[in-house]
Amino acid sequence: MIESGILVINKDMNMTSHDCVNIVRRALKIKRVGHTGTLDPLATGVLPVLLERGVKASEFMLTSDKHYSATLLLGVTTDTEDVTGEVLTECDKIPNEADVMDAIRSFVGEYMQTPPMYSAVKQGGRKLYELAREGK
Repeated sequence: MIESGILVINKDMNMTSHDCVNIVRRALKIKRVGHTGTLDPLATGVLPVLLERGVKASEFMLTSDKHYSATLLLGVTTDTEDVTGEVLTECDKIPNEADVMDAIRSFVGEYMQTPPMYSAVKQGGRKLYELAREGK
């Protein structure tokens, strides 16, 4: 029997963080399972899943530094601000690598982020991407 712990999952694309928790809950036949932050369905990567008494670790993990990596598609804008949307504009003028790196470095540190409408952030108990797809 699992007493407690942290299970590190490499979340696949098109799965929600909640999907991962449900799979773990069913597979291990335990009720107290949680995660430390929602990853958008398109995001892939590390999702710490907390088990039983390990759920108490969430308060420490949520305040820890996080590191992200990304693959960029430059020169295209879509109506969803990601690769799943309808292409609105295309541009051949692509910045050079040094300018891209300068822009990426500007994201290092603490700042307040306004999440895009097509994100997993919840408002009124509903995910923003669900509201956006409904035209709200």
